[in-house]
Amino acid sequence: MTDVLLTVGTRKGLFIGRRRGGTWEFEGPHFNAQAIYSVAIDTRGDRTRLLVGGDSAHWGPSVFHSDDLGASWVEPKTPAVKFPEFTGTSLERVWQLQPAGPEAPGVVYAGTEPAALFRSEDGGESFELVRPLWEHPTRSRWVPGGGGEGLHTILTDERDARAVTVAVSTAGVFRTTDGGASWTPANKGVSAVFLPDPDPEFGQCVHKVSRDAADPDRLYLQNHWGVFRSDDAGGRWTDIGAGLPSDFGFAVAAHPHRADTAYVFPINADADRVPAEHRCRVFRTTDAGAHWEPLSAGLPESAHYGTVLRDALCTDDADPAGVYFGNRNGELYASADDGDSWEQLASHLPDVLCVRAAAVEV
Repeated sequence: MTDVLLTVGTRKGLFIGRRRGGTWEFEGPHFNAQAIYSVAIDTRGDRTRLLVGGDSAHWGPSVFHSDDLGASWVEPKTPAVKFPEFTGTSLERVWQLQPAGPEAPGVVYAGTEPAALFRSEDGGESFELVRPLWEHPTRSRWVPGGGGEGLHTILTDERDARAVTVAVSTAGVFRTTDGGASWTPANKGVSAVFLPDPDPEFGQCVHKVSRDAADPDRLYLQNHWGVFRSDDAGGRWTDIGAGLPSDFGFAVAAHPHRADTAYVFPINADADRVPAEHRCRVFRTTDAGAHWEPLSAGLPESAHYGTVLRDALCTDDADPAGVYFGNRNGELYASADDGDSWEQLASHLPDVLCVRAAAVEV
């Protein structure tokens, strides 16, 4: 039997929902009072593993895992993610947890603040720092964004386990094709309107990157001002923000099956971080950004102020696809038909930080 599992990380714990048939059931919070910045649902093995990056104000950050869909949790006896002593730094939080694809069984990546990439070969129970990115020659010139200096996007490539793309706020996109031994900035065409040089090699405030379902070399990028597409795995980017009410925003998510299809949630401005035109709308492109259409059936029609953060918009892998988002008002919305119509699943949750969903066997 297949359910859809929906995980919602909030400022004060993790909530887990399951859709059986057309009915949603929620339980939680897990990790009460911890800020949950990252969740991964790893369905590669014979059992689904949940990975959670928690941040306790008292105990600090940690990575937990569950092999029974959240019925029980394991925290390693020693920190799963820890900066080596030679770095002279300590972990502030885990921004991202990302299982690799079938090309690298058991491999899970973690993105952190301070901005760094860690790699696990045991399903996320222990991680090692990817030193070449930490020691990148541009690193001393990376500048934290308003939310900190976080590595928040990790894209692996099912065609080649050595190819990984990451994004850092505010250093931009970096890519390796040799398993992490070397890293190249991949920001050509992405503007940085807040810098003296609007087209730097690095330093862009990239908010999120997502990969197209049909073409692995096609990427979608939501920048601090600007929505972009690359057709060559980040070699060059093209502005596709025309037709949106604002090209500022945090989140972007690609459709899990349909080519040229992606979703964004526009925000008014960097100095006015509320939904564009005060309307609760997801925008979808079905032609790789040539056109955008607003999706609002079932969403609030009155003036709306719920901001959607970079990891709080996602799709599942069902068919038709489920699309989900949560906001800083503590509202959670879902579409079971590719975004054509929506329903509210929850309200009055704590501040929603991340949302992840997947079809799982139970």
